[in-house]
Amino acid sequence: MEIGVYTFGEATVGGAGERLRHLVEEIELADQVGLDVFGVGEHHRPDFAVTAPAVVLAAAAERTERIRLTSAVSVISSDDPVRVFQDFATLDLLSGGRAEIMAGRGSFIESFPLFGYDLDDYDELFSEKLELLQAVRASEVVYWPGSTHTQRIENRGVYPRPLQDPLPVWVAVGGTPQSVARAGILGLPLALAIIGGQPARFAPLIELYRRAATDVGNSGGSLPVSINSHAFVADTSQKAADVFYPGYAEVMSRIGRERGWPPLTREQFEAGRGPGGHLLVGSPQQVTEKILEQYEIFGHDRFLAQLSVGPMPHAELMRSIELLGTEVAPVVRDEVAKRRRTTQMSGQR
Repeated sequence: MEIGVYTFGEATVGGAGERLRHLVEEIELADQVGLDVFGVGEHHRPDFAVTAPAVVLAAAAERTERIRLTSAVSVISSDDPVRVFQDFATLDLLSGGRAEIMAGRGSFIESFPLFGYDLDDYDELFSEKLELLQAVRASEVVYWPGSTHTQRIENRGVYPRPLQDPLPVWVAVGGTPQSVARAGILGLPLALAIIGGQPARFAPLIELYRRAATDVGNSGGSLPVSINSHAFVADTSQKAADVFYPGYAEVMSRIGRERGWPPLTREQFEAGRGPGGHLLVGSPQQVTEKILEQYEIFGHDRFLAQLSVGPMPHAELMRSIELLGTEVAPVVRDEVAKRRRTTQMSGQR
């Protein structure tokens, strides 16, 4: 299993510049401690520092050697898929073939009016632009007839071309069955965000994804699946909870006010940390056990931890990344490999 980190680049009191510099340091450390993936999200709000993931990841590419660099997500619904492809093809060249795109519809709406799109076209925008993104990555010279929300392209070359062929594109979803099925039908890897509720409740979505893929001739069992969750690792369980909770509660309560949810309580937070809960916040052993619990449910190939949900001291984030890479990831990888070997042997018998 691949283990990694993703972040939205939450703003700090030092401003966006400080947060971006710290973010590059965090990606550099993740590479040094052996993590597999680092993802950076796109937002257009004052509480997040990153609006252009490819730019941040390009800075990190020059200070890392092995770690894969992905958006988390690129909001292609309100962007030009050709430009998104060019940005990440450039990143792929700079990084020596380590770039990925995680395409999503976005959990916030600010980018739509900012770039002149109508929220009434929310799903149609994503569907059409995802198709264009696939066409651009499939062929150097592109013919695209155009559609309601995309331009006509008459046999134009799209450059630069990435080292990876094709450039990896994942579809990121938050739990909408239509989006899950679409990823399977298109034969694209799926990244499922679990940020609330019991993970076991999401198992039918992964089954739907694999069934939709198989029904159209894609091998549903071989398509990669990533589970992305709120997580934090500290030396002790109590420290993990005490460091993570304040920023997490602030963000979840603020979003709740925008969307009609009640404020988050400490009791709800602790319930989410408990058995079967969605929060992977605790000691290295506890986080390891929770990742393996998720594996028993989903059989997934990648786990990404959102270690900062709200403002978080940089030093605490660095320590969490270090523990995730040095104490959690090796144990998870070994145990998953062991379980997969056992499954394969049972199947052969």
